[in-house]
Amino acid sequence: MASAIQKITLSSARDIPFNKLVLSQSNVRRVKAGVSIEEMAESIARRGLIQSLHVRPVLDGDGAETGMFEVPAGGRRYRALELLVKQKRLAKTATVPCVIGDAHSDILVDEVSLVENMERAPLHPLDQFRAFQAMRDKGMTEEAIAAAFFVNVTVVKQRLRLTSVSPTLLEIYADDGMTLEQLMAFTVSPDHARQEQVWDAIKDSWQKEPYQIRRTLTETAVRASDKRAIFVGVDAYEAAGGIVLRDLFQSDDGGWLQDPVLLDRMVAEKLKATADQIAEEGWKWIEVAVSFPYGHDHGLRELAGVAVDLTDEERATREALREEYDRIEAEYSEADELPDVIDQRLGEIEQALEAFENRPVSYDQADIAIAGAFVSLDADGSLSIDRGYVRAEDEPQAEPDGEASEGDQPDTPAVQRAVTTIGGKPAEPEDDEEDGIKPLPERLVIELTAHRTLALRNALAEHPHVAMTMLLHKLLSDTFIHTNPSGCLEANVRHIFFSAQSEELKDSPSAQAINDRHERWGDHIPADDQALWTWLTDLDDGTRMELLALCVSYGVNALFERPNPYSGSGVSQHGLDVRLAQADRLARATGMDMVAAGWKPTVSNYLGRVTKPRILEAVREGAGERAAQLIDHMKKGDMAKEAERLLTDSGWLPEPLRLASIDGDQPGPNDQADIGEDTALPDFLTEGGEDEDTADDEDEIQHAVAAE
Repeated sequence: MASAIQKITLSSARDIPFNKLVLSQSNVRRVKAGVSIEEMAESIARRGLIQSLHVRPVLDGDGAETGMFEVPAGGRRYRALELLVKQKRLAKTATVPCVIGDAHSDILVDEVSLVENMERAPLHPLDQFRAFQAMRDKGMTEEAIAAAFFVNVTVVKQRLRLTSVSPTLLEIYADDGMTLEQLMAFTVSPDHARQEQVWDAIKDSWQKEPYQIRRTLTETAVRASDKRAIFVGVDAYEAAGGIVLRDLFQSDDGGWLQDPVLLDRMVAEKLKATADQIAEEGWKWIEVAVSFPYGHDHGLRELAGVAVDLTDEERATREALREEYDRIEAEYSEADELPDVIDQRLGEIEQALEAFENRPVSYDQADIAIAGAFVSLDADGSLSIDRGYVRAEDEPQAEPDGEASEGDQPDTPAVQRAVTTIGGKPAEPEDDEEDGIKPLPERLVIELTAHRTLALRNALAEHPHVAMTMLLHKLLSDTFIHTNPSGCLEANVRHIFFSAQSEELKDSPSAQAINDRHERWGDHIPADDQALWTWLTDLDDGTRMELLALCVSYGVNALFERPNPYSGSGVSQHGLDVRLAQADRLARATGMDMVAAGWKPTVSNYLGRVTKPRILEAVREGAGERAAQLIDHMKKGDMAKEAERLLTDSGWLPEPLRLASIDGDQPGPNDQADIGEDTALPDFLTEGGEDEDTADDEDEIQHAVAAE
């Protein structure tokens, strides 16, 4: 017969006056560690005593209780209470919650004190971060949280910033899959998808140091210490709508500017304004660049100008500065170290004297008429202007002997307008765009394929059977044909977001239809996992197919992106070919048509973003040769506006939005393409086009420096 399990008996609890408590000599804590006694006292004063003290009765020589109690476990709490009593913030007789141990127990008080400290589980840092976040969400300010926990407000800001990291990465950190330093590095970017992408790329690599994570996340941003940022000014950049991201955990030299296109445009505008001022001096040409390569003035003759004389007032100022400098230097000649104020003043005087030495130079007006100037930025972000360089072709030609009659006077140089070039190209873009059709800028192609992707999603959501076929095709391919690229359906299904999109995309009919459909279903989907399962099992097949089409549609990815042949990240050329071919097949299967989806060529979404030959090509295809001839003499801005009018309701689409033909035939809604075919990319993607950044930057700069 089994014996009954003996039940344990817990020690009783009781409130004991503080003056009846003494600190046990058996308390094992001797070394100060963690929260100070002063901070513990403030915590008790604010929140009360959260944990009871463990005490044992003090016995006399005969083994009888004396009415006093020793504290073997809770020594820091006892000392904090003692400090509050000394500060007269707590009465000596105030009762203290205590758990009373057996004075005659076989368990030594030393063991009780040791286990009380050893079994204490520290709070995981992530729990602390989330607790700070919860308190802020409930109305506490960052300053109030810092005061409540006796830390600097910067510490609170750092902890709160950590909670902004992707929830997926936070769970990895909670499971010890990454270090706290690595988690800190991910806070330099607010983009959760990008954070996860970087982690997926480095998690199995040996290159996952925090500095490498920061560098990868900010590779498309511009440091605030960059000379372009210094030249424009971070305040001006932010006033123009630019975003600056800062690292709360390390020195970041002012952070990173997240919009390089905006920054480059502001730099171009400011440099162009400077070039316009210099052009008023009469120079024949002006070259503008953020920086010029070494030897850019090779082969040019530098004019020898004459320094402008100082005025009497300027001479007096210079002499006064020299005297002040000599006086300060003599006064502190024996000092080991200069005071900060004096050192700063000497620096100011040196800069002022240097400015007097670098006087403006004047040139003969005849020389100015044949020479030019370079405008750029120095490494420190200051403006650099180098005037007075003559090209070989502009050198004056000597008159043959006898041709110049005595008394002839040289012609006065005619007033001319300086030819301003940026990056070696004329500032006026109208004259160099007649060289033929150039490839479309890469960013424009991405924006156009974003339109197509959204329209495909909407079309797929309206064709549940096609969605089922596409999903089964993807799942079977992944299961049995492991070498197939991922194609244009992400079958997780993971919602694909657009890295580049035009302003009107969010207001397009496709976007509105998708949003309406999502909101219509959102009120009916149960939040509980088991409730959702039960709800789904009770639905009819038609409703289930509609839901399947809705979910699958969010995974459609028909975006163009630049193939990356050098690393495992991004898409390969073959993968891009398959993605675009599958997008065409999906468009045929659903009968999706971009014209019916509401896309029309406008100045903002296409015509103002391409060259004049491209505009004429669009009008020629959409409105006929006669219409193209009517506008071929116009300037680009006027041509784009008129082209928008001519192409209204024409149904014309740019190449990225068209269906690729099959065997030379016009595509039909039911045409299918084999997934295994290596469908060739259209010409607009294979013409050796400009780099996206280069094309966009040149376009921005050219507009900024166009002729008045």
